[in-house]
Amino acid sequence: MSAPDAPKPLTFALLRRLADGEFHSGEVLARQFGVTRATVCNALHDVGHLGLTLYSVRGRGYRLARPLQWLDAALIRSSLGAAGDGLHIEILDHASSSNALLLQRSSQGAPGGTVLAVEWQTAGRGRLGRTWHSGLGDTLTFSVLWRFGGGLATLSGLSLAVGVAMMRALHELGIAGAGLKWPNDVLLNNGKLAGILIEAQGDMLGPSAVVIGIGLNLTVPEAMRELIGQPASDLTSLDMPQAERNQVLAVSLKHLAAVLHGFSHGGFAPLRDEWERHHVFQGRMVKMLMPDGSHVSGTVLGVTDDGVLRLLTGQGEQLFNAGEVSLRSA
Repeated sequence: MSAPDAPKPLTFALLRRLADGEFHSGEVLARQFGVTRATVCNALHDVGHLGLTLYSVRGRGYRLARPLQWLDAALIRSSLGAAGDGLHIEILDHASSSNALLLQRSSQGAPGGTVLAVEWQTAGRGRLGRTWHSGLGDTLTFSVLWRFGGGLATLSGLSLAVGVAMMRALHELGIAGAGLKWPNDVLLNNGKLAGILIEAQGDMLGPSAVVIGIGLNLTVPEAMRELIGQPASDLTSLDMPQAERNQVLAVSLKHLAAVLHGFSHGGFAPLRDEWERHHVFQGRMVKMLMPDGSHVSGTVLGVTDDGVLRLLTGQGEQLFNAGEVSLRSA
């Protein structure tokens, strides 16, 4: 399936005006933007593929079915305060993939601490080449570039460390009941709440650069669940006031920066016990799906100091690196 076309700049500008969820006259919008009413109509014609429902009522104008929360870099920086020192935050209306774009910028010398958040991705990516599906305003999709003095061999367990950072962020936001799934998923109510994608540049001896991509579901409409094709969870399913997107991103970045600074000096080992406390499959029977289609069953013992999964099987303890292996409930 080909990636959807990115909306035109006018579409995003109009949607920002409609973000309050109130009716706005097409005639007034046309006058404000210096275009014709037909141009406004065309620009808003196909917002359904963004995961939005738009009402058009004769005599009243256009209204979104629900208000939109847009990201604001200045607001995020203000919320971070001193915790944001060293972070360079940029918000884009759209991109094919925040990870792909930040990897390109990394090779061109972008500084460590660069954060790229994208409102709408036309080709968002997950682990093992999967597509990350999301609607406009429904998720946080962002990437962080971090530079390490050590080589690629020193990065073992990084995706698990990022998972710990996300758990700390969720706890600060008052969100209980979430857990981690090896190696890089955050689960809530038996569905995937967030995914982590790590992509590295460099060599075994160093230095190295890593782009950490995170997708976090705030709302997953029913139509989007059908596209995703696997159990998905979101924050709006919780019986609590929904956190504002800028706040969620600011808190996530604060904990990510703290964990990444620590990882630079001590690796994953200091986080191992904390990660295991949050692992939803700790001590449970699981099935490891192998690249050749076979599987290995056993009980999860935990992870090693470099994030390798320890599984007690009929043949004794076996170790599994992330690679192309997938963990499933037995």
